[in-house]
Amino acid sequence: MHEHGFDHAHIELQLAHIERNEVSAAYNHALYLPQRAAMMTWWGNYVESVAKGNVLPLRRLTA
Repeated sequence: MHEHGFDHAHIELQLAHIERNEVSAAYNHALYLPQRAAMMTWWGNYVESVAKGNVLPLRRLTA
């Protein structure tokens, strides 16, 4: 997600990484909801495009 320009804080919150401070953790559940929704919409669209085969196949490397 970083490679596609999404903010680090938005990614971390979406991944539900735990805040060490319990008070901060309680308030962080609703932070950046519009940005996180946009990020998840992008992710859903990406996954759908991959499922449709819009991806180049990886070549197997030989040793």
